[in-house]
This record gives sequence, C-alpha cells and structure tokens, in this order.
Amino acid sequence: MSQAVDMLADIEIAGLTADSRSVEPGYLFAALPSVIADSPMNGINFVPEALRRGAAAVLGPPGLAANLEAPIDVPVIEDEDPRRRLSQLAARFFAEQPRTIVAVTGTAGKSSVADFVCQIWLAMGISGGSMGTLGINSAPLQRPLAHTTPDPVVLHEALRDLAAAGVDHLALEASSHGLEQSRLDFVKVMAAAFTNLSRDHLDYHANEEAYLQAKLHLFKVVMGPGGTAVLPQNQNLGQDLTNRLRDACQAGAHKIWTFGAGGDIDLRLREISSAGQRLTIAAQGVDATLDLPLIGAFQADNVLCAIALVLACGETPDDVFAAAAQLTGVPGRLQAVGGNVYVDYAHKPDALRAAIDALRPHTKGQLVVVFGCGGDRDKGKRPIMGAIAADLADQIIVTDDNPRSEDPSLIRAEVLFACPGAVEIGDRGIAIATAINGLAPDDVLLITGKGHETGQTIAGVTHPFDDRDVARKILAERRS
Repeated sequence: MSQAVDMLADIEIAGLTADSRSVEPGYLFAALPSVIADSPMNGINFVPEALRRGAAAVLGPPGLAANLEAPIDVPVIEDEDPRRRLSQLAARFFAEQPRTIVAVTGTAGKSSVADFVCQIWLAMGISGGSMGTLGINSAPLQRPLAHTTPDPVVLHEALRDLAAAGVDHLALEASSHGLEQSRLDFVKVMAAAFTNLSRDHLDYHANEEAYLQAKLHLFKVVMGPGGTAVLPQNQNLGQDLTNRLRDACQAGAHKIWTFGAGGDIDLRLREISSAGQRLTIAAQGVDATLDLPLIGAFQADNVLCAIALVLACGETPDDVFAAAAQLTGVPGRLQAVGGNVYVDYAHKPDALRAAIDALRPHTKGQLVVVFGCGGDRDKGKRPIMGAIAADLADQIIVTDDNPRSEDPSLIRAEVLFACPGAVEIGDRGIAIATAINGLAPDDVLLITGKGHETGQTIAGVTHPFDDRDVARKILAERRS
C-alpha cells in the first residue's frame, strides 16, 4: 500500500463512493477520471460537492490536488491507477467474500454460464449464488444491478452481504468494461472461464485487440497465481486465440481445464443428439447423459463451461453430473413464452445468428424475427445484425430496442440498410403484436435484444416494458 494510502490509518473512514451524490460524512470520495476524453463527468469536477457533503478524504489521479480550484483541508490521495486503488480499498473496507468465487468472461454466454453454475451448486446442496446481468441471485439475497459488473464499492459490499447471508459459492460475470476499469481487482477468484470472442463494445474499446486485452485481464491480473482457467477447445475459437489464452494462463501460473468436443479434453462432449438437447459427456473417467430442456447447440457450450467451472473447484464428476441433469433455462435466454414464441437477449451479431440457428430445426413454417439495436452503443454492428437477419430469417420486423439518447428512426435506418425487405415498426409493443397476430400454426417467432429486461429506455427515460409479458398478453388475447 502506498505511503499516500497509509494516511488513512489516522482517519475514520465511514464509507467509500465514486458518486459525489452518495457521499456522507466521513466518506472517502474517489474522484475518478472519466473513461471518455474531455468529459465533464471527470471526478475532479465533483470534489467540491463531495466536500460539502462531508467527505473525509479524496482519492484521484496524479495532479489532482494541484488542479483543484482551491486547497482543501482533507487528505488527498493521488495514485497512478485510482480505479484499481479504489478496488483495493473497497476489498479491505468490506473484507468478507464468499470462500469460492468463479468468474466467466467472453462476448456471449456469461449470464447463462453463471446461472447454470449456481443451479448446479444449489442442486448439490451448496449455498450458491450468481451475480451479473440478471442481478444478484441467491436463496437468501436477491438484488438488481445497474451494470453486469458493478463498480467496486457496490461489488465488494455485495460480496460482504452474500458472505454474511451464508452464501459461500458465487459465480460472477466479468464484463470487458468492468475488467478494463479494474472493478474486479482484489476479488478472490478461484477459477475463471472464457466462453467465446466476437465483435462487441467497439463504441468503448478502441479496437478488437483492446477488447480482447480487457478480457485477458481476468486471467492476467484478477485471478491470482495458481487459479484454474477454464477454456473452450473448439475450432470456432481459432488457433491464434487459443494459443494466446493458453499463454496468458500459463504466464499466470494457472492450471488449465478444457471443455469441448474431441479427444484430449478434460470435459468432453462425446455426443449431442440431433433430436434434442441430449448431451453425452465425460470427465475424469466418468460418463453421463444429460437430457436438458434447452434449445440451441450454443447452450451445450454454456452447459459444458458451467460444469467445467464447478469441476475446477474440486467437486467430483458423479455429483456434478447428477446436479447438471436438473438444469433449467435461464430467464430471457431463448425462453419460450407460449405459442411458438421465444424471447432472447441476443443483442450482438453472433448471438442473433446463434438464436436464429437454434430455432430453425424447430420451425416447420416461417421463422419470424423481431429485433432492433440499442442506442449509444457500437453502431458498426447494426448493419451486420441486419444482414444476419436478412440471411437467416423468413420474415423480419425491425423495431426499437433501447434507443437511449439516439434518434430511434436513425438506428432503425442503419439496421434496415442491410435488410431492406424488412417491415419497420418503431413501437416495440405494436411490432410484437403484429408479429404474433400474423403467425401461422407452424410459424415460430423470435423476439430478440432485451431478453430479461423489464424496461425500455427512450430519450433517457426508462419505461416499464418486458418482452415476455407483452408477448404473453397478446397470445392470451389471441386465444380469447
């Protein structure tokens, strides 16, 4: 710990926050630099408000004190990496964590893997929980989260609360934003998994290499030496990426567990039945067959990843396989809502492709897709997703997702550029109703982009909206 941080030894710190609005007397305020250059949201601009609210100390980057408009009479801690330092302070302030923590990163599948891991633990009689896009979920504690990987103060407070509630096993989603901003640093991760990599978040990361490096932070920095890395072994990942993952894990002195189809793999998928999600798997000399109520070959990868993570923590194959046989679907992930209508969170190109591909074998008639793209996010993926829908779906309705601060009609236009034959209906509720009411008996409808979400953000205002509830209501009206 730096000499500057040692200054806190003589100060009673009542709490920590990087939000000046949350400062209370005795708090340390983290004046973090904005992730956006020249943004007015730079933490230094909010130091005066934090002081008015009673901040007892301020943390920030080098030069913070010199750049304040007036000297202040509380300790100013300047650090080369204030985000990482805040994570360290939060870990020390809240201290307690569940004794077994696993983390999963990758472009797609994080929520499903974390949920499946939690389901397996619970089926084994272990007090488990998950944390990520779906919030904090455990038997004694449930809590919504604003971000997949919350800021370190929220994160470590939640870890403390989970441990205090008796949750001793936790599966975390590790987003690229959270990893790059050191939010997960000082979380005691025992095993970490990588699912896959494809285009995403290029509105934030400079390029695809920067995006990958953010993911690798989980293995290079967050998980300490001697952890276990759970890595996919398949042709889709590519040999170069496979080698880079292995190199990063070996440099961190991690053990490596592999999962996938093939021969020399720790958790092997021997067979997946074409008639349904029947998986024949093997690990450590133990074979098992799982019949799961899940649609899509990509779900097999998620299940394998989850099983491998649990095995990597030392559980026996017999127990893990028996528990995995009880897995059920994850909210908003190819979730059937009735009448051949499915809702999925797919809001990325590869995820949209996977969801459509998953439903094609179950479609005797037309495969109809309702989707849109979010505002204030990577604009480059909009025509890519439009082209995927045009190539794979029979009928397409382009609607609004979460436009946020952008003009919804411009977002739709960028999608429609690559699928000019699609129907454009901006109102999401009307789009879903139009699709459902136009279905023939053998048609299948896929509604993507929002999945489990219960709100739609338009012009900065979030309105109640749940694709599943909307679809169920329309289906009920159609039957009556």
